[in-house]
Amino acid sequence: MPVNIRDVMQLLCHISEERKMKAAFKHSGRGALVVGTTAFFGGLMAGPPGIAVGGAIGGLLGAWMTSGQFKPIPQIILELPPAEQQRLYENVCAIIQNLDWTDVAQLTALVMANGALQEKLLGVLTNYITTELRGEIQYGK
Repeated sequence: MPVNIRDVMQLLCHISEERKMKAAFKHSGRGALVVGTTAFFGGLMAGPPGIAVGGAIGGLLGAWMTSGQFKPIPQIILELPPAEQQRLYENVCAIIQNLDWTDVAQLTALVMANGALQEKLLGVLTNYITTELRGEIQYGK
């Protein structure tokens, strides 16, 4: 059966939810972008005082984005842009391509009944989050 991206993302969400996986990210580049953008638009709207206010607001937003707060991995998976989901999907398909299933519930049941298969998929997900997204993973809290 052809595997669609949505089914694979649901499978990964289920597996990571079972393990209570969370990840934290430090987006220092994104934080700096928020500070700069907010200061720029504040300056356009109110001149030099607007830059100071915009910079202060942007600084607070940037600090929050770089704080490294943990988020559930299922949430992270569902928030990935389509191109990132595609990359993750391709790695997972290499592992599940020979399974025979009709819907995502059956696919999930097949994977959850096979510990070795779960570990392979968790390896793909863990590698993706730590290498591609530069995240730190936490289990079971």
